[in-house]
Amino acid sequence: MIIEANGETYDLKYAKRATLVVVLLPLLVMYTEAMLTPALPTIQKEFAINPNDVSWVLTIYLLVGTVSAAIFGKLGDMYGKKKVFLVALGFYTLGVIFNGFAPSFRWLLFSRAIQGLGMAIFPLAFSLVREEFPPEMVPQVQGMISAMFGVGMVIALPLGAYVTQHWGWRWTYHSAAPFAVLMFILAWRVLRESRYINPGKLDWPGVLFLIWAVVPALVAVTRAPNVGWTARETLILFGVSIIGAILLVLWERKAENPLIPLEIVSSRNPAIVNLGIMFAAFGISMMSQANTYIFQMKPPYGFGKSILDSGLLMTPMAGVMLIIAPLAGKLMPKIGAKPLAVTGALVASSGLAVLAKYAPQFPPNHLWAFVGMITYVGAGITLMNISFINILVFSVPPKVMGVATGANSLFRNFGSTWGPAIAGTVMSTYYVLFHPPGAPPFVKIKIPTTKAYEVLFGTSAGIYLFLAFLSLAIVEVMKGGKIREVKTGKGSES
Repeated sequence: MIIEANGETYDLKYAKRATLVVVLLPLLVMYTEAMLTPALPTIQKEFAINPNDVSWVLTIYLLVGTVSAAIFGKLGDMYGKKKVFLVALGFYTLGVIFNGFAPSFRWLLFSRAIQGLGMAIFPLAFSLVREEFPPEMVPQVQGMISAMFGVGMVIALPLGAYVTQHWGWRWTYHSAAPFAVLMFILAWRVLRESRYINPGKLDWPGVLFLIWAVVPALVAVTRAPNVGWTARETLILFGVSIIGAILLVLWERKAENPLIPLEIVSSRNPAIVNLGIMFAAFGISMMSQANTYIFQMKPPYGFGKSILDSGLLMTPMAGVMLIIAPLAGKLMPKIGAKPLAVTGALVASSGLAVLAKYAPQFPPNHLWAFVGMITYVGAGITLMNISFINILVFSVPPKVMGVATGANSLFRNFGSTWGPAIAGTVMSTYYVLFHPPGAPPFVKIKIPTTKAYEVLFGTSAGIYLFLAFLSLAIVEVMKGGKIREVKTGKGSES
């Protein structure tokens, strides 16, 4: 069935087939990544490495992925988003396969870096949805994609713990590899090439300056909780990163075909969304870290649940996300993305404020009240995130959609990196020493106090309140059933 919208023709039958691919994609990635978390202690033991070293299994993936998202997004605009999407998904699939057969820790880091190249699949998928789907269908599909992130996390955490316990950490990858191969075949057979191509030469100096700006900063943030935020190493890395960022901006302002066109990412709506996504990811990461400890720490410091039980207790949040995400996408063209973004931020902020105020009273006697509150917060976050991504994709010209979504992923990853680092620092500041039953008398572990949770939830509540006010500055892109698309210009609405 062919339909017309805003002067373009769209194949509705194809859009429905392609929806299956882009919706299953986050389920695969979150399944793969979340299953790794329970396996980290086992990986550390097998390769005889310390906790700081094993953290690089997560860090190397994030470092490579943050840079590749921006670069591959630009390449997608230049050569076709499907081609580059398949390249990125191919790297991700190879990484998943190689991880399970890693003979050494160095090999595992190398294969994780290959997998990190595949992180670019998300900005490219968002771009393909925006280009090839009827405009009124885009918010619903984006909503379904967002919901699958939460569902994948809830499924993978308990499943990863079970697989690691019974068959070893390598099977977390062996079990994911067939699905990754299947996704590659589906994408190759189903997806069509994007209709917008913006040819040109790759901005290699921009690539180098981007790496210079991003990598030292992410390494500094990752290591700071262990070596200290004011340690010489940390300050030097931040200094190097700042110099790289300044050089990147200066170069991109005069480059003929810039890697990251500043007029695109700094125009009103994209700038608000990028800043908002970064702070939102920061707040989500801090909240998630606090939730994990509260669920698993022994009473009276937590509920004393296993990883499996903790995953199951997050099922209500995933269920709400599955309902809210597509519903919000359906209502968005009528209500507007801006009101939903403000509402979502206010819902998340109010829920986090309640968690901050009553954090000392939840464990160990009010488990379901706590589950209810984090479900309420998750609903607000889902609503806001869906609104933000739709505002972004309807606020930039299609020919630079890959660049815009790639840059957005870069900001998201920065927020996701800062969140756990700050949360770890807060928990190391407010703690009590706990003697595990049966352990030698001299063995004591640090347990976060309720003050740590108050700070984490309270800070996150403040962040989402700020995002509610920030969202008020958004220029509406849809309302009354009409979607205003950008055809030309520098990213401002037309």
